[in-house]
Amino acid sequence: KNVIVKPGTKESVEYAIKLPGNENPDEPVLLAIDSKFPIEDYQRLIEIYENIADHTKDEIIKVEKAFDASVVKSAKTINQKYISPPLTTNFAIMFVPTEGLYAQILTRTGLFELVQRDFNVTVVGPSNLVAFLSSLQMGFRTLAVQKRSNEVWQILGAVKTEFEGFEKVLEKAQNQIISASGNIEKLVGTRSRAIKRKLRNVQELPASEAARILESAEADTDTKDFEEEN
Repeated sequence: KNVIVKPGTKESVEYAIKLPGNENPDEPVLLAIDSKFPIEDYQRLIEIYENIADHTKDEIIKVEKAFDASVVKSAKTINQKYISPPLTTNFAIMFVPTEGLYAQILTRTGLFELVQRDFNVTVVGPSNLVAFLSSLQMGFRTLAVQKRSNEVWQILGAVKTEFEGFEKVLEKAQNQIISASGNIEKLVGTRSRAIKRKLRNVQELPASEAARILESAEADTDTKDFEEEN
């Protein structure tokens, strides 16, 4: 609110919108919005239209030209005071606070286009200000995406390269696991079958005899351990 947008002057614009126009996010580009209301010329124009039968053609044309001149003057003032690239955008907004005034500017043939072309000022009213700012926001977002599109593609390329390397490592590890699994299966299977063949020739002992042999073997082990310790 009330920000000076032109260095070296004391003129402050009523409102300015921050837009991401610079590389540095802490230094936004400002879009000036100034409210103008040429009320006297507008009222005279409305009065003459309401009583058009009481006025000559020349009188009507004179009032219409006065209204047009008032709008052009306001646009010129905004251009001179509040447009200062690169601190600001190369255009500004003139806000008119009533729909009737905005409609009248649009109705005047070529007036809207003139102030936009000659002074880089866009006229908006209460009903379309938000829509206008929203379209600007979308435009700047698209611009930001386009500026970083090369960076995005580089990141995607790096991810693709890393994934291809990861895929090779994973495939190698998988082959090693499969190979190791095959070796283990082969070794265990071969040895277990050999042990089974040997055990077929061994007579199964009765449970009591097996227990006696195991107890005897355990006692011999304890005696040997005691002798070694002493």
